[in-house]
Amino acid sequence: MPRVAVIVKGYPRLSETFIAQEILGLEERGIEVLIVSLRKPTDPAIHEMHRKIRAEVLYLPEYLKDDPARVRAGRRHAEVLPGYHAADTAFRRDLARDNTVNRWRRWGQAQVLARELPGDIDWLYVHYLHTPASVARYAALLTGRGWSFSAHAKDIWTTPEWELTEKLKDAAWGVTCTAFNRDYLGGLAAKSDRPNGDAKVSLLYHGLDFSRFPAAGTPSSHDGAAGGPVDILTVGRAVEKKGFDDLIRALGLIGTEFDWRFTHIGGGALLDKLKAQAQRLGIADRITFRGALAHDDVIAAMLAADLFVLPSRIAKSGDRDGLPNVLMEAQALGTACIATPVSAIPELIEDGATGLLVPPRDPKALAEAVRSLASDPEKRARLAKAGHDRVRGTFASNPGLDRIAAMLRAELSAKAA
Repeated sequence: MPRVAVIVKGYPRLSETFIAQEILGLEERGIEVLIVSLRKPTDPAIHEMHRKIRAEVLYLPEYLKDDPARVRAGRRHAEVLPGYHAADTAFRRDLARDNTVNRWRRWGQAQVLARELPGDIDWLYVHYLHTPASVARYAALLTGRGWSFSAHAKDIWTTPEWELTEKLKDAAWGVTCTAFNRDYLGGLAAKSDRPNGDAKVSLLYHGLDFSRFPAAGTPSSHDGAAGGPVDILTVGRAVEKKGFDDLIRALGLIGTEFDWRFTHIGGGALLDKLKAQAQRLGIADRITFRGALAHDDVIAAMLAADLFVLPSRIAKSGDRDGLPNVLMEAQALGTACIATPVSAIPELIEDGATGLLVPPRDPKALAEAVRSLASDPEKRARLAKAGHDRVRGTFASNPGLDRIAAMLRAELSAKAA
């Protein structure tokens, strides 16, 4: 039975449960998968979904120097393939505009992949349009296979337009998880030559598998005074685009106005800076940094929280969130949310109706939003209920999984015909 190679940057990754959800959904719909990973992550925990996935994993050498014999064998194999000239031409054209070690690494990984892809792999499907798509594109050209992509956030907004355009031209089709992304990529891509004339890039929300989530929690009467302390939660890697320093600053502005506790879940390079910032502002005793946790522990924390806050912003590199799963998860569990109108977040949260949106990089506005919901349990419960109903009604995963499975099945059938 023909299989699809799903190419990812790292597998398994706790922060990319949406990819695990998709792979598991494809398997449940009869699509046989080989997972190809550009590196082996070191996350200490994995999601329960990873344990259910049956697909084997092919790990490419993360750095070419790590396995020179394997890289040499890949190069020798690639040089005699009929597609080598086309692939080498594409690589050299890219190299002229991006003469970096990273570009050479992706070329080397693609040659290893071309040699080691099993014969029953009939299609390449890649998550992320940056480095994983480079490997997929070169490998597809080398082997004569077709390829398609799923684009998300950082991979779009930190990749130069020229490179996105080249990849869009070569890919058979692509999907992306927000209308915001689709409109941008659609402006770079010409109409495809697919028989139905569809646009090359289409919208496909990841959504959530609500069968794996408990029922929403019961709203609390916590108000930071007689009703008890208000529990504030955020989840995400401590990186610039998450804006967690803006949240710490906002909590510093609130200070001791009312009784609150704040919990951060996630790893990330900026954790030590956030902890030092909390110390300087005199609020460290109210803050708990729990590090990366298994998904069940994240769900439990969301159910216990009164407020979920994600102050996303556009990083200096251009990196930004797309439609953060953690916001959908918090709303699905009945937790009131405060966020920013960055990227596709307004596709999920309507300000004042299903949550609150404040301008990015505005700790004063963020502090005011936290105050308003912390002191008003009834308003918090009303927004939480509206957010819960919207996310469960609009962002279920099954329609998207059905669609991507049908698209991949069509490619496999066309190849077999």
